[in-house]
Amino acid sequence: MTDHYDKLEIRDPAERERDLLAALPKQIAQAQTATAAFRKILDGVKPADVTTREALARLPVTRKSELLELQKAGRADDPFGGFASIVRGPRMPRVFASPGTIYEPEGEARDYWRTARALHAAGFRSGELIHNSFSYHMTPAGSIMESGARAMGCTVFAGGTGQTEQQLEAIVDLKPEGYAGTPSFLKILLEKAEEKGQKLPSLTKALVSGEAFPPSLHDWIAAHGVKGTQCYATADLGLIAYETSAREGLVIDEGVLVEIVRPGTGDPVPDGEVGEIVVTSFNPDYPLVRFGTGDLSAVLAGTCPTGRTNKRIKGWLGRADQTTKVRGMFVHPSQVAEIARRFPEILRARLVVSGEMGDDQMTFRLECAGAPDGLEARIADAVREVTKLRGTIELVAPGSLPNDGKVIEDARSYK
Repeated sequence: MTDHYDKLEIRDPAERERDLLAALPKQIAQAQTATAAFRKILDGVKPADVTTREALARLPVTRKSELLELQKAGRADDPFGGFASIVRGPRMPRVFASPGTIYEPEGEARDYWRTARALHAAGFRSGELIHNSFSYHMTPAGSIMESGARAMGCTVFAGGTGQTEQQLEAIVDLKPEGYAGTPSFLKILLEKAEEKGQKLPSLTKALVSGEAFPPSLHDWIAAHGVKGTQCYATADLGLIAYETSAREGLVIDEGVLVEIVRPGTGDPVPDGEVGEIVVTSFNPDYPLVRFGTGDLSAVLAGTCPTGRTNKRIKGWLGRADQTTKVRGMFVHPSQVAEIARRFPEILRARLVVSGEMGDDQMTFRLECAGAPDGLEARIADAVREVTKLRGTIELVAPGSLPNDGKVIEDARSYK
């Protein structure tokens, strides 16, 4: 399948970049003027100056954990902590809660979460019935998928989670063309159907999310007659990236600007290097600027064989928050980054924590371009100053450290 949802997907990459960067100043101005939170976070920033990725990279990253704390701090006056630009009423038809608790508004825009694009890439078309097993209880997952399906002209069965027997009965009776939900629950439904000897000939495709979708599970589902396609979306941002029939990475959505940054910093990494996914959305109702998802990924070289020209990411590769406790003290990726910033010779840094319980050892493995006399001693002093702990310094050749996004590696034995 190589047809596309719209012409945005097949734009010349240079045209797309111009369009995204041209939209940045307006969105930053919207965040500053319409939300109390970003008025403070972006204090002193002139929107007209932010027209390049380099200028964007100089703005602070607001991470999901910080969003939670900022919401809580401002909750007495506003449950969204000053991050939403809309108020309850016709412009905010729904409010949701994610674990934490973080509250998310849903605006009135058609396909508010932008998931129609992912559904189209998964093979869904207008007039089809989608069995939606994402949660409708408190969290936005069910609505995230339903809004996109309805924007496409699909009909939705609001299955929600659990009640496997009743959901299977609905699939048998209603004969939906496809499924939306987690891959693990789809597997449960297919296993239950097999156990009961029930055939599900109508169910031929699925858009899954919310969990890892390894090749082994994809192949198992395919062997049971369902073509599974995954997408990456969050309650804060909506759709970020989606898989196509080529199954070569996830294509970035047209409604967001994605950066991959070194964990613990806001510094973009070169294409191909694993780092944290940071997203700027162009949603005026909930205008998140440089929002750190906490998820790791990397840009995949080239473009999608289906003709979609946006950049691709490799999918979910782990979590960026690698904070760990060493000898009773928390050590954060941002501290490792602070140490590296002090020495221009350091190209990449990795803290390896080893030893057994109660005997923690810290080794800073550092890729360096040249090592002048006294460098190791000066780095060791910086380690003590920043972390309040002593650590061993190990200088290694450029390119020696694994490309896995880890800034802190916990290699301790917990036997």
